Amino acid sequence: MPFQRFVETGRVAVVADGPKRGKLVSIVDVIDQTRVLVDGPTSNVPRSQIRLNQLHLTKFRIKFPFTASTRVVRKAWNDAKIDEKWNESVWANKIAAKEKRAQLTDFDRFKLRRARSAGITSVLLPSLL
Repeated sequence: MPFQRFVETGRVAVVADGPKRGKLVSIVDVIDQTRVLVDGPTSNVPRSQIRLNQLHLTKFRIKFPFTASTRVVRKAWNDAKIDEKWNESVWANKIAAKEKRAQLTDFDRFKLRRARSAGITSVLLPSLL
């Protein structure tokens, strides 16, 4: 299967490192081979440059002109309903489940382990896995 997620204008990405970790951004411009200009209109990420090794590219892409302003990026983002699509994606669900598991107390982990051993997976586990 050929590669499908290219570094291109309009590609939506997740910031993987740094203070903006976990936020969704859109690539506005490619600066060079290692850096891009990003803008996160709904995730409160200001327009800034970021290294490509700090980004995880998603399958989502929005259409807007080359080096568009934040207002144009926000309009394209909202028109494409990127936030809703992201929240429905498997990737976002896995991240949410991982955060939920990290918040479990010792007693919650004990209850989960007992439920798994008893075979009761339909009640507790879908929200935690």
